[in-house]
Amino acid sequence: MEQALYGPEGFFVSGAGPAAHFRTSVHASPVFAACLLRQLEAVDAALGHPDRLDLVDVGAGRGELLRALLAQAAPDLAARIRPVAVELSPRPPDLPPEIDWRTDIPDGITGLLLATEWLDNVPVDVAVHTPAGWRLLLVNPKSGEETLGPPPSPTDTAWLTHWWPPTPAPAPVIKEFAAAEGPDQDTNSLINAVGEGGGEGEGGGGRAEIGWGRDLAWAGAVGRVARGLALAVDYGHLRHSRPVDGTLTGYRGGRQVPPVPDGSCDVTAHVAMDSVASAGERVARCAYSLISQREALRALGADGGRPPLSLASRDPAGYLRALAAASAAAELTDPAGLGGHLWLRQPVGVALDAVVAR
Repeated sequence: MEQALYGPEGFFVSGAGPAAHFRTSVHASPVFAACLLRQLEAVDAALGHPDRLDLVDVGAGRGELLRALLAQAAPDLAARIRPVAVELSPRPPDLPPEIDWRTDIPDGITGLLLATEWLDNVPVDVAVHTPAGWRLLLVNPKSGEETLGPPPSPTDTAWLTHWWPPTPAPAPVIKEFAAAEGPDQDTNSLINAVGEGGGEGEGGGGRAEIGWGRDLAWAGAVGRVARGLALAVDYGHLRHSRPVDGTLTGYRGGRQVPPVPDGSCDVTAHVAMDSVASAGERVARCAYSLISQREALRALGADGGRPPLSLASRDPAGYLRALAAASAAAELTDPAGLGGHLWLRQPVGVALDAVVAR
């Protein structure tokens, strides 16, 4: 998966970019950027309107989201924004010069770190549950042929035992979770901690995507924020409802295809968002919020409601604009589609209430 996505001929490194192959919230409508701009404004207010407001987009594609946010921001806010795109592909030739383009997340961020559909492309191994326990899945990189490999490592097994249990756990309330008290943990102790607490047995079904690498990736991103908010938006699932056969799949040219890891298609899997949130919590040491995109966008002003018909007679052009905006919002908040994304907000050095619209 690593080579297929990020190797020399990898899907995200070469070619036309993600927008040519699949539709995300970023590409779907300016409404998404408008809502994220309101989120950025809330972070700016919580920070006391600093002279420099960092805006970091991890997995920036070709910079589409940063361009949209800068275009929609009020002049006084835009003048203080320092936009950074984090991406492994070469800098697009038409990217505005004010956008910094780099391959690593900067340190000391004061502002908003965005990760929209980044974690689902952080590589994972897949485990298959057999009568003898978990086995790793091996895949021919050219043909996609699958065979069983060796048992997972102790770290893999610890993560599976805790985060992908054999039977569903009671459903939690997906709202806010209090931060655990205790000292920060470094990378090694995060790896050692993923198996602590609850869960017995060896898994929740036929397949599982082993997510501790994503946990560490997110914890590393949160650790780059000095003050502000880290926001991850992705397709995901929770411990009480892991998919029995996993979610690994591929996308090419707007179509879902078998996930053959030859670099010709996106290879992606949904994110264990509660596991990721727990890892970020250890770094941020602050309460976090985990809600659906539908709820998040509605709180930020995108309700998807049809404009009143009376507007059509008073202002036909305004009615058509409102109708188009409502249609775009409806797509972004559809619980069976993009609205099913989960939003993970992890504030650092600021109060959760100050950065979460209610």
